[in-house]
Amino acid sequence: MTVSQHALLGAPHEYLTPIERPTLDEAKAWCRHLASTHYENFHVATWFLPNKVRPHFESIYAYCRVADDLGDEVADPSTALRLLDAWGSMLDECYDTPERSLHPVFVALHETIRECDVPRELFADLIHAFRMDQVKTSYNTWDELLEYSHYSANPVGRLVLWVCGYKEESIALLSDKVCTALQLANFWQDVVEDAERGRRYLPADAMERFGVEEGQIIGRVFTPEFRTMVEHLVLRTRQMLREGGTVSKHVDRDLSVTLDLFRKGGEAILAGIAAEDFDVLRGRPVVSKTKKLSLLAGALGAKIRAGMSR
Repeated sequence: MTVSQHALLGAPHEYLTPIERPTLDEAKAWCRHLASTHYENFHVATWFLPNKVRPHFESIYAYCRVADDLGDEVADPSTALRLLDAWGSMLDECYDTPERSLHPVFVALHETIRECDVPRELFADLIHAFRMDQVKTSYNTWDELLEYSHYSANPVGRLVLWVCGYKEESIALLSDKVCTALQLANFWQDVVEDAERGRRYLPADAMERFGVEEGQIIGRVFTPEFRTMVEHLVLRTRQMLREGGTVSKHVDRDLSVTLDLFRKGGEAILAGIAAEDFDVLRGRPVVSKTKKLSLLAGALGAKIRAGMSR
């Protein structure tokens, strides 16, 4: 791609590529600012990681955040696809000719790639998922959702493990279960919001099995059949989260705190759905501020205990 295409014209203004290459310190500061001004679990949880790896996660977060917004914050799908193609080309440049990178994300990310020897496919898979969002708006089976999560969610968990020094496939597979379950929990939580954006992640075969019609989602027609379907999906997701949660037993105490926080956040979402009697059509079930503070307090306590044990 040309330099002009790497400029990301058509993207949100704050993501445009600068004309001059930033210094490494400037690039890290850019990523840190982006991470600190977005309130999502990915950034909050990394606060509990050792200081030496936190800058790596800020650059990874920035990469994920920008890529996601190039797909979701751009109204025209063709423009979004063009921008995602450019982002993928910039990723290749970061690996192959890093001295040519101009965007602060890739200037900072290259240090993470170099120091941690991160496989390119983990970053490329995320772009693949964001491209899928532009062309695939409904899912027919549970397995299709698992395939989507393979690209959209699992790479994040694997990046966390990899940067922290855990490269065993057996551990990564447990992480995959947690990350996929978190993705699915978000789908069940956001049924109405996704429908308003023209997307349906409720699998068609589950809708058919339980006698749920497509029009019920937009019409917000909650029935006993819809309730039973969502309960079934929540139980299946909770089981996956429980199975993958054993990943915390295979890592050090500091990382275990972070992974447990991710898992407990997913459990809280599923519990919130159950508390609404599985009526995700009435509104988006949310995790209360009290519950969030409880999770953070528990994680902080675990981190302190881990420090004392050392």
